[in-house]
Amino acid sequence: MSDASLAGLAAGIRARRISPVEAVERCLARIRKWDSRLHAFIRLDEEGALEAARSLEADAAAGRWRGPLHGVPLGFKDLCHLHGLPTSCGTRMPEYFVSAQECSAARRLLDAGAISLGKLNMTELAMGAYGDNVHHGDVDNPWLAGHAAGGSSSGSAAGIAAGFFAGAVGSDTGGSIRLPAGCCGVVGLKPTYGRVSRAGAMVLSWSMDHLGPLAWTARDAALMLKVMAGRDPADATASRRAVPDYAAGLEGGISGVRLGLPENYFFEGVDEEIAAGVRQAARRLDGLGARVSEIRLPDPRAITDVAMLITRAEASTIHARVFRERPQDLQPMVRARLQVGFGISAYDYLQALRLRAKLTRAFVREVFAEVDVLLTPVIPESPPALAALKTATVDEFNTRAGRFSRLTRPFNGLGLPAISVPCGFTAAGLPLGFQAVGRPFDESLLLRLGHTYQEAAGWHHRRPAGC
Repeated sequence: MSDASLAGLAAGIRARRISPVEAVERCLARIRKWDSRLHAFIRLDEEGALEAARSLEADAAAGRWRGPLHGVPLGFKDLCHLHGLPTSCGTRMPEYFVSAQECSAARRLLDAGAISLGKLNMTELAMGAYGDNVHHGDVDNPWLAGHAAGGSSSGSAAGIAAGFFAGAVGSDTGGSIRLPAGCCGVVGLKPTYGRVSRAGAMVLSWSMDHLGPLAWTARDAALMLKVMAGRDPADATASRRAVPDYAAGLEGGISGVRLGLPENYFFEGVDEEIAAGVRQAARRLDGLGARVSEIRLPDPRAITDVAMLITRAEASTIHARVFRERPQDLQPMVRARLQVGFGISAYDYLQALRLRAKLTRAFVREVFAEVDVLLTPVIPESPPALAALKTATVDEFNTRAGRFSRLTRPFNGLGLPAISVPCGFTAAGLPLGFQAVGRPFDESLLLRLGHTYQEAAGWHHRRPAGC
């Protein structure tokens, strides 16, 4: 299992080289061996996974195939509601989030034949960039023990890197798919706002939340997104646009694709190893046929400030009850973030929504007239040591976390699709990654670019030595 991509595993099950039960048992063996260190799971559902695997194995033997993910083990961030499993959202309350509606994105994957291994660890209420969690254990980086795995979809990314499952569902409000993907050396895709239904998932910010796939390769992410995406009567914000076959065009290459390296903001204050890794990836993409140039962007700080204001106001509104009735149950950093939102006026909130629309139109018009894809770093510094984070005051911690997510957050405000793709390693052995950002609903191009780069660079053939 540790050497198989989601696409490879799905093909192996179809060819009867491995059975769904064998696939699940291999995953469970790795989880039993390594998760006491990594803390990727909040709730492992061994019995449910094996029962589903046996049923899918019987179906395969009878020639009944449920879909393209038949027998493939997946994990689900513990803000996705699945019937029969509690949804803690990373809090100490096992059933913090209760919904009559199952998570649509998760259910579509299961209906396509995937197997749920259980619910994955996350930063409490999805409010954090590092993957720390006092209730369920800090998620450890599979590549270097004692270092952050990124947040808030921390268990999703760490579990993929460790070979616990072939893919996972995460959520992204300010970078929570891309940050852990960048920290853990996996692919993470934040689709266009509305591309994937958010029904049945805990809301942090209804204006900024995105659900999306994390996986080992861009091909794997393409297979998952095809299943997850599409209109949903249970979510009025889900787009009615037709869903393309994202995997079908992956081999088309990137000849003539215009890549823009930002002159401003995105390389400022970034660790030299990270900046050099992204620029080296750009040179490789140029050699593969893309046309790389530098571009000056509309100042991203404006949309970042707007996104932060909207997120804080909405998060405080959504989670006001636990803040007021059970504040002692929340981590101090989370309480502090929620507190800020209560001070935002209705006037400022509505003005921010108006300004967001104006900034988005201007950004898309100006930037994508010159380039097809933006290429930036994902994180400004390597994943920090967890011990160093623990010694920080609440204000110091939240300020540092804000800096850590400053390269991803603008694209939540803009609602644009963005993908994190591994592009090497630091001298200490931690992953490097680049972020590629495209026009609204142009996930196909981002996935094709990611796939083309991965096939040429080969970083996805390397696995963490400690797992």
